[in-house]
Amino acid sequence: MSLSAAYQDRSRLTAIWLFSVAVLVLAMVVVGGVTRLTDSGLSITEWAPISGALPPLNEADWARAFDAYRRTTEYQQVNAGMTLQEFESIYWWEWVHRLLGRLIGVAFAVPFAILLIMRAIPRRLIWRCVVLLAMGGLQGLVGWWMVVSGLAGRVDVAPERLTTHLGLALLIFVGLVWTALEAEYGEDYSRSPAGWTRGALALLALVFFQCLLGGLVAGNDAGRVYTDWPLMEGSFFPPVDWGLGAMAFLHDQGLVQFMHRLGGYAVFLCAAVFLYRALRLRLSEGVPAAAIALMAAVFVQMLLGIATLMTALNPWLAGFHQAGGVIVLGLATYLLWRVRRSQPRLFMSSGIASRGL
Repeated sequence: MSLSAAYQDRSRLTAIWLFSVAVLVLAMVVVGGVTRLTDSGLSITEWAPISGALPPLNEADWARAFDAYRRTTEYQQVNAGMTLQEFESIYWWEWVHRLLGRLIGVAFAVPFAILLIMRAIPRRLIWRCVVLLAMGGLQGLVGWWMVVSGLAGRVDVAPERLTTHLGLALLIFVGLVWTALEAEYGEDYSRSPAGWTRGALALLALVFFQCLLGGLVAGNDAGRVYTDWPLMEGSFFPPVDWGLGAMAFLHDQGLVQFMHRLGGYAVFLCAAVFLYRALRLRLSEGVPAAAIALMAAVFVQMLLGIATLMTALNPWLAGFHQAGGVIVLGLATYLLWRVRRSQPRLFMSSGIASRGL
């Protein structure tokens, strides 16, 4: 195989690899959410990237792990008197979460090395893969930074650190999806009207920000309060502890949930407007279909969010809602990618389509 052929612009094998890792990241986010719901995230009190891959293998190992957990503030103030068997139930969730992180690292790094040796990755995508690999390594450090915040002086991790951890995972997910699409379809030499690209990018940014607000809701256990809808205990705006100052936007349960609700409404409205204009102006290259898929996912996600709230965080609904958020983000990423490769059909004499949004 010639060098030029080996470094061709498209690579189905690379796309399959990257899409597969993206699915693992989605699973990682969901398992992380369940770990948070079950209050399991502080059960492992040390960061051992290599040796930590093995769980406790005998009674002495379990006793040491449990003894370390008993020194945390969470145990002393929330779980005092917990039995070893109860500790094991939360330990396994955190261990699976960390194991999945290790597996994602292997699932990315090993095929990356093999595909490089095979010269199967398009040259222009190699640097992107290197950046994604570095982001994955950084994610492990950020995860430990998050855990440390809850080991002493708090009974939970700091919400802003949890949100940072989630946000980095979602950035990696978006990067994986975008790079996989580039590997599958090759480099894009067309350009859509700037207005449409800006609109799709703004919609993606809004979805990403809404996911971060979801992280703040999870970090503050804000989904367990104000479980009525559409009001919040009969009021549009909940009482807020403004004594926290600007930190109220990160730590006040009512305000955090209120922002997440507004974010959901904003995503729904913007996705609907984008879909309406895409259908009206008949953008080509699959943009209307992508906008329809995104709108449908946003609608289902809103219903899941309302149901999750009104059931005070039913674990199954909460898990589907977390997965739904990542799926919506993936579809918003695909919509932007598709928009950048489209050209409007100039079917109106006024040329309105060419002006974009």
